[in-house]
Amino acid sequence: MEPVSGPGTENGGVRGSAARNRYGRMEWAGAFGDIGTLIPFAVGYITLLGFDPLGLLFSFGAANIMIGLYYRRPVPVQPMKAIGAGAIAHSATITPDIVWGAGLFTGAFWLLMAVTGMVERITRFVVKPVVRGVMLGLGMSFMLQGARMIAGDDRVLSLFGDNGDAALLGGWYGPAIGVAAVGITLLLLRNRKLPAMFVLLLLGIVAGAVNAHGDPDLWGRLTAIGPDFRLPGFALGSIGFSDLVEGTALLALAQIPLTLGNAVVAVTAEHNTLFPEKPVTERKISLSQGLLNLAVPVIGGVPVCHGAGGMAGHVRFGARTGGATVILGFFLLLLALFFSNSVSTLFSVFPIELLGVILMFAGIELALTIGDVGRRKQDVFLLIVTAGICIWNIGWGFLAGVVLSQLIRWKRIEL
Repeated sequence: MEPVSGPGTENGGVRGSAARNRYGRMEWAGAFGDIGTLIPFAVGYITLLGFDPLGLLFSFGAANIMIGLYYRRPVPVQPMKAIGAGAIAHSATITPDIVWGAGLFTGAFWLLMAVTGMVERITRFVVKPVVRGVMLGLGMSFMLQGARMIAGDDRVLSLFGDNGDAALLGGWYGPAIGVAAVGITLLLLRNRKLPAMFVLLLLGIVAGAVNAHGDPDLWGRLTAIGPDFRLPGFALGSIGFSDLVEGTALLALAQIPLTLGNAVVAVTAEHNTLFPEKPVTERKISLSQGLLNLAVPVIGGVPVCHGAGGMAGHVRFGARTGGATVILGFFLLLLALFFSNSVSTLFSVFPIELLGVILMFAGIELALTIGDVGRRKQDVFLLIVTAGICIWNIGWGFLAGVVLSQLIRWKRIEL
């Protein structure tokens, strides 16, 4: 990774100014490196579960700004995937109140883990090959999910609800544009004058507009979009004790091992590998996740985490500071406050195929972190087994890796 500062940034004059402009462009580009996971879950929550886009996007925006200012590095704010996937898959019976109940339990749990120091006691049992295995497995699953989005696979379209067909370019040209976007991204990954993310966003806007023009109803709604200012309100007035219990039992408990492996252990290791000059601890990550999840349900937000894939996405497209998440946060706040009534229409235009490209390169960035594992047979074994199971389920893969590492340590397994 290139440092935040470097030759030219410390000097005055044209050279220093040009360097600052280049780094500024990369922070802007990197700000949108995590939308490949944000948009699908946001659309699912809004279209299938009936969440008000105002509270959902406002909470994401405010959280991104606070986290960017607090960590000063591109620590992400992502929707919790097990909770989100479970809620969307069972949208006929899961209500926003139940999701908010899951968020409150999650916040209290991770805050308690941080305050008591329990999270660091647990992570002492996690060896490096297991951590890298989680990151490799998550990276491969992102790449697989991205490829499915480029191909228009039905298994990912369900996240988009009724907007799936509108956001999908489809036909032969949808995957063709996706493959072309992959090539363009590869060519521009190191280009600071023309960041790859800017080209992907422009391509997505143009392709989405052309696609929408063929749908008179969608085009009519798109051209009718205008600012409509609203402020978020208190969202927990209708939540009851049963919602808290159901949210905990049906959604939050399944999220715990996934969060521990991906959004505590893996993201801490990733951050400290990329930014060793300002390391963080598992306790600090757990604390901020706990506080966020106690706050966001109050205004209608959904459970969030600091997923390692989100950081990989920001970094892959150029982010090196917390300025990237602050930029994303202000963009989401603007969208929430002035265009929340039009969010579904806006999201239905940006092509799923190009979201898949963004997600795929975030996966590649995450998978590239395994180079320091070494060549010992037991380390490679732990890496491969953990990664393989994590492609299917990150929580179970993480737990399997921890158990296997202890069995090898106690010589119950010999390789």
